[in-house]
Amino acid sequence: MKDAPPAVLQVLPRLVTGGVERGTIEIAEAIVRAGGRALVASAGGPMVAQLEAVGARHIELPMAGKSVGALFGNARALADVIRAEGVGIVHARSRFPAWSAMMAARRTGAHFITTYHGAYNEGFPGKRLYNSVMARGERVIAISEYIAGLIRARHRVPPERIRLIPRGVDERRFDPALVSPERVEALRAAWGVPEGRPVLVLPGRVTRWKGQMVLVEAMVRLRGAGVPLPYALPYVLIVGDTDARREFRGELERAIAAAGLGADIKLTGHCDDLPAAFLLADYALHCSTDAEAFGRTVIEAQAMGCPVIASDLGGPRETVADGRTGWLVPPGDPAALAGAIGAALAQPAEMRAAMGEAGRRLVLERYTTRAMQEATLAVYREFEPGL
Repeated sequence: MKDAPPAVLQVLPRLVTGGVERGTIEIAEAIVRAGGRALVASAGGPMVAQLEAVGARHIELPMAGKSVGALFGNARALADVIRAEGVGIVHARSRFPAWSAMMAARRTGAHFITTYHGAYNEGFPGKRLYNSVMARGERVIAISEYIAGLIRARHRVPPERIRLIPRGVDERRFDPALVSPERVEALRAAWGVPEGRPVLVLPGRVTRWKGQMVLVEAMVRLRGAGVPLPYALPYVLIVGDTDARREFRGELERAIAAAGLGADIKLTGHCDDLPAAFLLADYALHCSTDAEAFGRTVIEAQAMGCPVIASDLGGPRETVADGRTGWLVPPGDPAALAGAIGAALAQPAEMRAAMGEAGRRLVLERYTTRAMQEATLAVYREFEPGL
C-alpha cells in the first residue's frame, strides 16, 4: 500500500485468554500510538474486542490448527495479507503459526521477528526442531534473562540477534491508588474471606505444574499437629481458571477435603479484578514446580504493594528481590514453602508494608507495560524507522 503508514502483522493461534494474548494487544496499542498500522492474525476469540478497541485490525484465519494443510494454507493466506497490506514486519508469538509466518515472510520479503514466550519442553524426538522456529527471527525477543540463556544454549542464536524485553505491568490498572475499598470488599464478600485472618493469594491457572498441591501440603505443615502458631492460620485463595482437562481440579479438591482444609482454602475460579485481589491479600504466592518463562502475576502483585513468596526458578529469580520484596523458596518443597509463609506471617505489619513499597518501586523502575512497548517499538524501528 503506497504511502500508507508502516504495518506490523502479529501472528498467534487465538485471542481467548493469557499472557501472550495480552502482550499482543499491548504491542498493537503501541504500534497504533506510534502512527503505524497494527494487524493481528488469529482464529479469533473474546479478546478480539479488546484488540479492536486499541485501534488494531483483526484478520481471522485458522491459526489454531496444527495440520500440514493448516501450515501451508496459513502460509499462503498470510503472504496474501502481507502483500495486500504492505506489511513490513511479521511478528510471530507461537510455534505452529510461526512456521506459517516464517514461510510467508520469506515469500514476500517481509522481516520476520519472534518472541520466545516459553521454556518449551523437549520431551520427544523432533521437539527441539519444532521449537526452533521461535529462535529463527531476524530478531528474537526473550522475555527474561532465563529465556535469553535458554535460546543461546539450545539454539546457538548469536547475542546480536537477541533482544531482552521483559513482560510489563499495566500501571494504568495495577496501581493501589486506583482501587477503591468497595472493590476489595466486594471480593471479600463474594469469596467469603473471614475477618481477622491473614490472607494468601495464589493466582494462575489451576493445573499441576502451577504448584497448588504443594501449597496444600504446606498448609498441612503450617497447621501442624496441634502446635500453637504465633499467628492465625492463613486463609488461602487459589485464583484462576481450571485447566481444560479438569481432572487436576478434582484431585486438588479431594486433597483439600482429606486434609481438613475445606474452611481454609478456597478455589475462586476466574477473577476479573486481580488488582483488588492483591490488595485483599497479605502475601501473594507463586508455587510453580516448572520454570516460568517470566511469571507476570509476580510483578502484578508487587505493583500492588503485595510481597511475594515465589519458587526459586525461572523468571521470578529476576523479579523478586529475595528478602527485600519477598522470598524465594526451593520449588516443589512444601516444608520450605511452609517455613517461608510462617516467617512472612510473623513479620510486623510495618515490615510487610516496607517490602510491599520496595516491590512496587522495583516494578515501576523495570517492568512496566510502557517500557515493554517502547522496547518492542525500538526493535521494529531497526527495520521500519518510520514507526
